[in-house]
Amino acid sequence: MKFTDGFWQLRPGVTPLYAAEVYDLEAGENSLVVSAPTKVIQTRGDTLNRALLTVTLTSPLPNIVGLKVEHFTGGLPQFGFDLVGAEAGHGEVQVTGDRGTLTSGALTATVSKGAPFALEFSAGGRVLTTSGDKSLAHMELTADAEVPSGIVGNARAAASAHTPISAQGHPLTFTLAQLSLGVGELVYGLGERFGPVVKNGQVVDVWNADGGTSSEQAYKNVPFYLTNRGYGVLVNHPGHVSYEIGSENVERVQFSVPGESLEYFLIYGDTPKEILERYTALTGRPAHVPAWSYGLWLTTSFTTDYDEETVNGFIDAMAERDLPLSVFHFDCFWMREFNWSDFEWDARVFPDPTGMLQRLHDKNLHVCVWINPYIAQRSQLFAEGAALGFLVKRPDGSVWQWDLWQAGMALVDFTNPAATKWYQSKLRVLLDQGVDAFKTDFGERIPLEVDYFDGSSPERMHNYYTHLYNQAVFEVLEEARGVGDAVLFARSATAGGQQLPVHWGGDSTSTYDSMAETLRGGLSLAFSGFGFWSHDIGGFEGTPDAGVFKRWTAFGLLSSHSRFHGSDSYRVPWVFDEEAVDVTRVFTKLKLSLMPYLYSAGLAASATGVPVLRPTQLEFPDDRGAAHLDAQYLLGADLLVAPVFTADGSVSFYLPAGLWTNYFTGESVVGGGWRTEQHGYLTVPLYVREGAVLPLGARTDRPDYDYLEGLTLLVYPSGASADRVKEVTVTNPDGSSAQFTIERESSQVRVTSSSSQPFSIRVVEHDRLIVATNGEAVFTL
Repeated sequence: MKFTDGFWQLRPGVTPLYAAEVYDLEAGENSLVVSAPTKVIQTRGDTLNRALLTVTLTSPLPNIVGLKVEHFTGGLPQFGFDLVGAEAGHGEVQVTGDRGTLTSGALTATVSKGAPFALEFSAGGRVLTTSGDKSLAHMELTADAEVPSGIVGNARAAASAHTPISAQGHPLTFTLAQLSLGVGELVYGLGERFGPVVKNGQVVDVWNADGGTSSEQAYKNVPFYLTNRGYGVLVNHPGHVSYEIGSENVERVQFSVPGESLEYFLIYGDTPKEILERYTALTGRPAHVPAWSYGLWLTTSFTTDYDEETVNGFIDAMAERDLPLSVFHFDCFWMREFNWSDFEWDARVFPDPTGMLQRLHDKNLHVCVWINPYIAQRSQLFAEGAALGFLVKRPDGSVWQWDLWQAGMALVDFTNPAATKWYQSKLRVLLDQGVDAFKTDFGERIPLEVDYFDGSSPERMHNYYTHLYNQAVFEVLEEARGVGDAVLFARSATAGGQQLPVHWGGDSTSTYDSMAETLRGGLSLAFSGFGFWSHDIGGFEGTPDAGVFKRWTAFGLLSSHSRFHGSDSYRVPWVFDEEAVDVTRVFTKLKLSLMPYLYSAGLAASATGVPVLRPTQLEFPDDRGAAHLDAQYLLGADLLVAPVFTADGSVSFYLPAGLWTNYFTGESVVGGGWRTEQHGYLTVPLYVREGAVLPLGARTDRPDYDYLEGLTLLVYPSGASADRVKEVTVTNPDGSSAQFTIERESSQVRVTSSSSQPFSIRVVEHDRLIVATNGEAVFTL
């Protein structure tokens, strides 16, 4: 939200209370408290009738410093994000003369007495960012304040919801902070955003909405960004956060929230990966997902007609065409119309759901079904939930309802533990029938004019509701299927939601442009700590032409998770053309052969927070040529993918410095610049990083197999600066693993394994294969 009118003036109706100086400093055991009056204090009289901002510095983990700025401190407690990794006792505080510091790990926050207010964050002798004059403020807005329209209407509603003082005509209040942007500093993240991956110059409102993939709205809003200057920032406010990223003051990032206080955490890291590791250490790492979930998912699509015969027809036709399938998903109409959600199979088309699910399992398939957190008025659960007090209520005590999406729809109150258990009990019935996973759709359209069971602020609960919803579903899956075998297919999220994978990109259209914006959303989400990501292959709205479908199929099967899904038309490949069948076969089998590599990348995401699908900037942060890239990515650390977004097959992409090898042809090229290629439908630009050792599995019929049986290690050319020794670990879905050590000498490659199980090595540049039978192989060049 913009509060100013250019550099000199404020917008009409805006009254600021800026932190004018650092008046005094108070050292606590692990905290530094700063008193910042809103006028420079020159005489004792200046302290009268004067607002004071209290600024408190703390540290929840090494290399993370938190700052909380408060106007009035006597308000009711408000919840922030569940910072699962936060610990007490971090942060060393010193106050010497006019200078105070809080140091956590290598990160130091320094505050100096006097005017103007000055706060500096530094690490390794380098200033990361600063908060200077007019950078902390409490803002009062009159009811007729001239602030921008649009989503700011939500900010107004959020600020005024259940605030009697506002209803009496008193000002709305907001608190803001600003951090400096250096020359060339670029901002990434803020959740799933479909515009340019570099956020400089953008206005971003963190407010979950069901807006598709073609607008400024997003399903997954995360108030966390990182920059190429070595730090990230999490605003600890689950509700509405408004960002001006070099867009109000081009030298600063501004973030503002409704109310009397604002808290943020600055996270230091030498590299973007290190920042994400520390951010996810604080907010939670992605759960481990099962190997079977990496395979191809096929759905009924949304409003299409289907029954068990239709489902089996699709599944059998996939098998007849040698198209390996891992998961079948039943979308909305597995339940009867107007009854969503009652979690009852529509008996008119699925008279024997338990038997049907067993028959699908007999075909080596897992089953996913669509759910949402809404209870339609005609659902038998509506009366039950209302009687038990498990549905969100209006302030007058009535059940909140509307007709958008489902007639008379109500909302489960997940702030009530008993309501959560009630909802979970309905899901257990489905799990007992044989359901393996849930697509947790929706969770964004959350009202403000309501009361929650636990008294939570409706403004803060708007974005956070989806976290409670997905958490409730994930918990019951882990309980029934075991830790490591639970998986969602979720649309909405906020900070911390990365703990509950997988997430997909939402309702795209069936065009090349929408395919590209979908990728931009995935890259932005990856910068926000989400390790696993998918999207609707072919697009959701409309029916793609054959070219779009085939290009999107290649892109989708080179993502961590892959799903054919549409709205009112089927997405089985043969309805497009026979070449679409070939494309599906080629890229499905390619992905399944890459499972030893992809599964390891998934384990790394769960262990470190570094995502499977990685923005190029994440792997090459010092390459200025990569800074703005948002039409390509890395899959894991070693595979660079450039999807084809054109009908004629032309694609331009950037290869960072180093030696790269075309996966399909084995041709090596020197990077450090742009490259343009022409591709048919059976290939895309897929390049392997120099020095990579790619573990390749022996099976192409399923994703969950013994990766060590028949394993081949593809050893790729190494540049002059590459490490002579490389370690590769291959882990099986059952947890067994083997370590491989690859040593490169001038005339040979030696590979040793911790396992005696036979494996093969192929040194790609020489295109020869040898087999190791005793845990060791020597390849003479």
